[in-house]
Amino acid sequence: MAEVHPLIRDELLPPRRLERRHLISIADLTREDVERLLSLARAFAQSLEREMKKLPALKGRTVVNLFFESSTRTSSSFELAAKRLSADVMSIKSAGSAVDKGESLKDTALTLGAYDPDVIVMRHPQIGAAHFVAGVTGVHVVNAGDGKHQHPTQALLDLYTLQDEFGRLEGLHVAIVGDVLHSRVARSLVQALDLVGARTTLVGPPTLLPRGVEAMGCETSTDIRAIGAADVVYVLRMQRERMLEGANYVPSLREYTARWGVTPERLRPGQRVMHPGPMNRGVEIDPRVADASDALIEGQVRAGLVTRMAVLYDLLTSGPVGVKAAQLTEVA
Repeated sequence: MAEVHPLIRDELLPPRRLERRHLISIADLTREDVERLLSLARAFAQSLEREMKKLPALKGRTVVNLFFESSTRTSSSFELAAKRLSADVMSIKSAGSAVDKGESLKDTALTLGAYDPDVIVMRHPQIGAAHFVAGVTGVHVVNAGDGKHQHPTQALLDLYTLQDEFGRLEGLHVAIVGDVLHSRVARSLVQALDLVGARTTLVGPPTLLPRGVEAMGCETSTDIRAIGAADVVYVLRMQRERMLEGANYVPSLREYTARWGVTPERLRPGQRVMHPGPMNRGVEIDPRVADASDALIEGQVRAGLVTRMAVLYDLLTSGPVGVKAAQLTEVA
């Protein structure tokens, strides 16, 4: 039997609250919440350096991954995160489910809720879907993306990646380039960066910059040269699946690449580059940039696992008694 090594200090525990807690939006979090989650993720990262990576922290808990949209990184990292914490996991895709037969979101949620899971992680094309499911079930809900609204765990893993690279978040300048209008990632990240005292500049075609977005505490520019002042260039793809049919946001992808594509020539030495994926190489990002040593893209993927472990653990932890009982040790 391995010696007991508690990983989670009492100060990393969530506050005691009577209401059932969810993670629907970055707006649900305070700066203290973010700092606790990032510290918790760092503790879990240390556990993954062990030969036996599995922890008993959520043994006996059940996590349901409910995805109504395609996903590779988010769905796989949530599934692995739950398994690394010893939770039972059930993953459901809309294709091949009763949704194909016309079942409503409410009935799907009520059906899953009847199995008494502890957490539902869900992605849905409609804004507010996660909030709706949280209201009709007695289950903790994590929003893994609702339309072009929010993707809070992506923002948290991005903060983790930045902190890991720079050793700080306060005062960093991040330029987000591309299709901001349709991006839930951008909305969550702008809020998260503002929460931790970082600066954001949104760069892209005027048709792809939301009106009034400056009210969120960021700057905007339609000139790609604006990325030159940033510490980090965060690249977004064109989300054509969310664009109105027949709408012409840019004259052509070729012109978009020529004017707003991130190339080595447009970066200065030492700038870091991030991308939430999936990448369209040769469109919004030059392959040489994506594969460069200054790119933090692989780091984002690694950060996704430990950050989502932290989110799941945080939602299901009620206080120090629960942690002392769990004693986060290695298990086979």
